[in-house]
Amino acid sequence: MRHVRVIALCTIVVLAASFAAHSAAAELFPRTVAAEPALSGVPVRPAAPAAPDPSLTAHALTAAPSPLDNPLKGFARFYVPGEDQNTGYPRSLSWSYFGLSEVMTGANDCAAYDWSVVDRALTEMASYGNQAAIRFYMEYPGGTGSHPANAIPRCFDGHVAYRDNTRWGTVSPDYDSPYLLDAVTAFVAAFGARYDGDPRIGFINLGLVGLWGEWHTWPFDADTADGHPDLMPSDASGARIVAAFDDAFDVTKLEIRYPESAGGAADGRDVGYHDDSFCYREGSPAAGVTLPRSMGGSDYAQLQRALDRGVENKWISSSMGGEVRPEIQGSAFDAWPGGAGQVDDMRACIELEHTTWKINQGSQGYAASDPKVAAAVRLMGYDLTATHAYLPDDAAGTATVGVTISNRGVAPFYYPWTVTLGLKNAAGGVVKTWDTSWDLRTVMPLKVRAFPDWNAGADYLDYGHPQYFQHGIDLGGVPAGDYQLVMRVRNPLEAISPAAKKLRFGNATQGGDGWLGLGDLGVGASTGGGGTPTPPAQTTPPAPTPPAQTPPSAPPAPGMPSAPAGAVTLDDFDGAPAYPADARNDLGGWTGGNCFRNGGGAGVVTGGALALSYDNCGWFGSDIDQDLTGKTHLVVRIRGAQGGEQSHFHLSLGGATRVFGDFVLDGGGRPEITTEYRDIRIPMAANGIDRARPQQLAMGFWYGGRGTVTIDAVRAE
Repeated sequence: MRHVRVIALCTIVVLAASFAAHSAAAELFPRTVAAEPALSGVPVRPAAPAAPDPSLTAHALTAAPSPLDNPLKGFARFYVPGEDQNTGYPRSLSWSYFGLSEVMTGANDCAAYDWSVVDRALTEMASYGNQAAIRFYMEYPGGTGSHPANAIPRCFDGHVAYRDNTRWGTVSPDYDSPYLLDAVTAFVAAFGARYDGDPRIGFINLGLVGLWGEWHTWPFDADTADGHPDLMPSDASGARIVAAFDDAFDVTKLEIRYPESAGGAADGRDVGYHDDSFCYREGSPAAGVTLPRSMGGSDYAQLQRALDRGVENKWISSSMGGEVRPEIQGSAFDAWPGGAGQVDDMRACIELEHTTWKINQGSQGYAASDPKVAAAVRLMGYDLTATHAYLPDDAAGTATVGVTISNRGVAPFYYPWTVTLGLKNAAGGVVKTWDTSWDLRTVMPLKVRAFPDWNAGADYLDYGHPQYFQHGIDLGGVPAGDYQLVMRVRNPLEAISPAAKKLRFGNATQGGDGWLGLGDLGVGASTGGGGTPTPPAQTTPPAPTPPAQTPPSAPPAPGMPSAPAGAVTLDDFDGAPAYPADARNDLGGWTGGNCFRNGGGAGVVTGGALALSYDNCGWFGSDIDQDLTGKTHLVVRIRGAQGGEQSHFHLSLGGATRVFGDFVLDGGGRPEITTEYRDIRIPMAANGIDRARPQQLAMGFWYGGRGTVTIDAVRAE
């Protein structure tokens, strides 16, 4: 019963706080209306792509509804520890707040960080196949039930002035304090160094400032005529925090509450917005708080603010998130595509804001079969359909193939995930794959909705194009026969969680395994040499900056016993190819790492072995573009600096992911790492490893451990 009460309290507090915060929004955000808004206007249409290769046969592909739980779009629900994150309406996102004091834990040292509360949440969310949207705060009226109301770090005591927000019962720190700004910007730098590009995170709200981290302190704001002092930071102080986030995060998408926050400091940066009162109407007469004045919105509506600053087209490169206003979550889509009562024109809200994702706890009560909700979810963010595949009927040696992809959504896909081509045999097994350099971020929405303010003469304007991509494939080593050409997009979360949601296309030939059927391809006899596949443009995010002090290099590895005849060596780290500079393993596949404490984040090869030094953070991956059906064991020759490191990381291969020490060995034993090199022989079939499609060996070090492991070689026997 305690668990039920905690969940109920959390939900009540969150919704009640949100309701109270937003119900007086007309008073909450009084502002001066610009006489002549600086509109950015109709966006310039991207150039048309190159035409398909005329020598290839065009295969029209049949469109179909896309899945409702495609990654990094749609609805997010609140994360509650221990609660099944995949119940209710289909989704791929989980939302969580964190108090700054939960991480900045040193009573006298603001540089002492304990990230365990974040890592526990991210790891649990990832275990359900979901990515996270998160925000830090310092003041949260009433708290969340699991996170504190007052999250001001104790190391601020005696250095930062505190003020009472008597309207909400919170304590506001002096956001202009040099001590606070130094501590907060240092925290943001550490935050980015640890989590930028972490595949468990999809979106980060800048937060930290104001009530709920929403960059407002109403009624203690710039309007001091009501007798309340202004508790917000100056624009200069706010801009310093915005700049710190932009400097710290190069991969993970950032969002801030308002276009004019910190004097518009995010205008020229890759920082989107989160509209936390999405598509709500309030006041008398009722006015929208998302749509602009030209569509019945209020002076303080989210899109009016964007028009006033000329940033209404920021969605082209920066994501748009937020929350469906809590009061309307239960009925938000009843009148789709329009609205009724407190619900504004929902389709217009999504189309003009170019919404990618929204917190919507009320979606728990939606039926997955509701066509109105489904239409809205598919419209949000990207909605990709492959319209044509271009390939020869038969090929030998090498071949050129192409695909045209269209976007029926309202926003691009914002991440450079790797697109992979493959061949499936008659039994459905993937016999060979090729990573491409195709960039899905270039597939823009085919249409954009015009603001009335643009005077464009039409409600919808042509914008994106069906984007054509082409790639050469080497068929060397592929037995002659009939195959199906397939394509998939690799979610980096797959390296951590076997439950990771696959990005799937809106096509009739889209499979649940992530592979999209493109057409039949006959492969003739060939003497080709089986060239190396094209490495991905970015299989993993760039490595964060390591600490100044790194551990000493590992001692040289003793000679490894000769591999048995017929063994497949993934890598013996002998310097050819050079790691990480060549980004290739001994099989010619991509390899790399990030977030390790040595080697600039990638680890260090020394003495013919790879040393990976970690502090509850680190990822190593190595692609295996080869069928291992004829092999029985994965052999990892490894040692630890202290011994016992088998519980510090997981290993993924062929769809199986386990903490390294949890794999079952022949005879029922478990792997144990010692300070001397040992060959850990893992029987692949017994551990559920798909030997026909190993795809990538990956190791993730997010299990609370700190230490160093040194890998002499990895092979299959």
